[in-house]
Amino acid sequence: MTTASMLAAVKGAAPALAGAATEQKDRALCFMAEQLLAHEETILSANAEDVADARGQITPVMIDRLTLTPERLSDMAEGLRQVAALPDPVGRVLRRVERPNGLVIEKTAVPLGVVAIIYESRPNVTSDAAALTLKSGNACVLRCGKEAHRSAKAVVDALQAGLTQAGFAPELIGLVADTSRDSATELMQAVGYIDLLIPRGGAGLIRSCVENAKVPCIQTGTGICHIFVDESADLAMACRIIENAKASRPSVCNAEEVCLVHQAVAPVFLPLLRQTLVTDRASLHPVELRLDAAAQAVIPGTPAGAADFDTEFLNYILAVKVVADVDEAIAHIARHSTGHSEAIITRNEENAAKFTRLVDSAAVYVNASTRFTDGGEFGLGCEMGISTQKLHARGPMGLEELTTYKYIVRGNGQIR
Repeated sequence: MTTASMLAAVKGAAPALAGAATEQKDRALCFMAEQLLAHEETILSANAEDVADARGQITPVMIDRLTLTPERLSDMAEGLRQVAALPDPVGRVLRRVERPNGLVIEKTAVPLGVVAIIYESRPNVTSDAAALTLKSGNACVLRCGKEAHRSAKAVVDALQAGLTQAGFAPELIGLVADTSRDSATELMQAVGYIDLLIPRGGAGLIRSCVENAKVPCIQTGTGICHIFVDESADLAMACRIIENAKASRPSVCNAEEVCLVHQAVAPVFLPLLRQTLVTDRASLHPVELRLDAAAQAVIPGTPAGAADFDTEFLNYILAVKVVADVDEAIAHIARHSTGHSEAIITRNEENAAKFTRLVDSAAVYVNASTRFTDGGEFGLGCEMGISTQKLHARGPMGLEELTTYKYIVRGNGQIR
């Protein structure tokens, strides 16, 4: 099926879903979860082929993003069930006004229509996107990277079986067969077929969509996330948080890429940081520390290059800079952040308040890891992506962010 014919099929199926009852959508999600597990052998076999072809072509951490296991597949199924258990956003009255002339005006949540997502080598995004779009009354178009296409196709086949079981058209989930750049461009320019395009991947993909899309587009994902260790920080807690934020899964967008350290604690904290991330992890994945001049004066490491504070490494690499105070930390973040997630480790309430007030990112943390910026962790079930822009969505995009609204006005013969 060509991309154009698939778009037409999805667009044609969408109206039936927009008017579906909550119970029917929830039943479909549960059937989709069951079918994912019923197709486990086929899905894992397809994924093994993708992983085998990708070895040597992408980094080990990206191989980890691509790899499915029985446990991860089970998590994907559970994600579908969690979305089924969430309140239905469609039809919710956001605001109700009764005018002096008797008109009743209700601002009411409605589906967007057709939501497309371009993503790279994460097969779990396939089921997350399908779950959220279905529950919010939207048809979806999926376009994954070539490394994950076999996996995505097997997952979509299972999800479509669940849709059919629930009495829905399988065309409500469309997977683009063409993994070349041409198909991505076709989605960006599919005016009249796509109501919202969400690119979920690296900086190059996001930039291409923002520059070339003729359909509405959300900027997501690119995460140069900072953690600032303040003068009053609990240093042991700071080490635990930073190890989690950097090393628990460095290939994801909410992983820390930059550590800023108050100059007053740098002589004590930096050796602790090196012990935690380098020495203690020698048999695992030690983190390469890329240090500014002030940090190099305290601990050994790689001298930071000009681009290191503007790079999303997605690897076991952390840029480290010593700053004078919270104000310099905030100023550095303002220059270098992508607006995703930032954190301060502090026991000073005044500095915490200043940091949360002045740092302009989608998620700002006090004494917690940036790794929590995630739809599941925020109680959204899962997410379509992390929006780093301000309109119409910001941060993890769940069900509410996949709806728009219209005004329903009820009268009794009023004229103007």
